[in-house]
Amino acid sequence: MSESLSQDPRASVRITVPGADVVGLRADNPGPFTLSGTNSWIVGHNPAWLIDPGPALEPRVRALGDEIQARGGLGAIALTHDHADHSEAVALVRRRFPGAWVAASRGAVGIHLADGSRLGPLEAVATPGHAPDHLAFVHDGLAFTGDAVLGEGSVFIAPGPGALAGYLEGLERLRRRRCSLLCPGHGPLVEDPDGKLGEYIAHRLERERKLLDALAGGARTVDEMLGLAWSDAPAALRPAATWTLAAHLDKLEDEGRLPPGVERPALSS
Repeated sequence: MSESLSQDPRASVRITVPGADVVGLRADNPGPFTLSGTNSWIVGHNPAWLIDPGPALEPRVRALGDEIQARGGLGAIALTHDHADHSEAVALVRRRFPGAWVAASRGAVGIHLADGSRLGPLEAVATPGHAPDHLAFVHDGLAFTGDAVLGEGSVFIAPGPGALAGYLEGLERLRRRRCSLLCPGHGPLVEDPDGKLGEYIAHRLERERKLLDALAGGARTVDEMLGLAWSDAPAALRPAATWTLAAHLDKLEDEGRLPPGVERPALSS
């Protein structure tokens, strides 16, 4: 993999995927949740397929459009999920390519996708958890993982019915695909997909073990549980840890393993 600045440093960082007809463009929107920025992936030629156009930053959207134009136009826009840092630029991209369809698993889109759906060269793989509508896309040994798997660090899980169990199932589903490379929504390429997916699964199970230990030791408040089971979470990521705690508590409750009297996080959408 190589990374280089485009002519306009505000536009994007270009990510070269070795041995594949794929290029990534990273947006200039770094932060605690976006890491070095949001990655968009452009697959193929005549037409090209765009995965996650990212934030609505004009220089960056122009760079996406120029790359797509050079590849023979746009077949469709595929969204891993509808969070703004992945989907905000949809309207700007479609302004330049008005005939392009938008494909996702929910929302007012032209093509609705589910696990196993095909979109041009891409196959959708359901990976809920970070968001209930989350998909990954697989093509020719590559997995475009959005926020299901990052290039570095871990992701937060949005609580909801079956969210954490569904996330773990989605990771196993991806693992069974035996991909050679992961192209994440944030961070660098992952050159050891099996190792990374195994690490993600082990991380969630270890976090669950720490939470169970905290509960067994008498922790019942949100602050007590976070302090014991998420003691390594930086202050900036405390809100994300709180959401993930809620997802873990939901899972324990569904499995009949949640003791009585446990405070549940008060979450704002």
